[in-house]
Amino acid sequence: MPLPTTIRPARRDELSLLQDIERAAGRPFAQIGMEDIAHDEPPSLTTLAVFQQQGRAWVQANDRDQPVAYILVEWVDRHAHIAQVSVHPDYARQRLGRGLIEHVATWAQQHDAAGLSLTTFTEVAWNGPYYARCGFQIVAVDELGPEHRQLQSEEAARGLDRWPRACMRRALSGPA
Repeated sequence: MPLPTTIRPARRDELSLLQDIERAAGRPFAQIGMEDIAHDEPPSLTTLAVFQQQGRAWVQANDRDQPVAYILVEWVDRHAHIAQVSVHPDYARQRLGRGLIEHVATWAQQHDAAGLSLTTFTEVAWNGPYYARCGFQIVAVDELGPEHRQLQSEEAARGLDRWPRACMRRALSGPA
């Protein structure tokens, strides 16, 4: 498949496509014994619309201008927190996720963010180790701000802490 090259804001009429991308991107979790994650439903259309309307949802579009990857960002303890980044498996290993992360890093600098953050599974190859290669570092729980701690509590309440999980941060001057 040709490498998509266009990062642009998500449009309201394609939010259901973002759900499809996330479902497809989640399927590999079943192969590593994380069935619940593989079958977890993506954010609702209402939730996605909030990100889109507030200018915090971007897509990587293919040569037909169809989304094949997306990223959502929220504010957590003054960090541009990556709430979700998903790449359709047909477009995996083409640096699309990294391109979206770097796009958000530029956006975050323009919005005076303290840095980038995310929460992730630390032992899943395409999660924690991948983000470490993108310049993110695990943050000790006692170094987290109150909003990051609250986010981790909410994730634990959803059962995500059944697998090793952590908050990671990156300075805005991190690797491109």
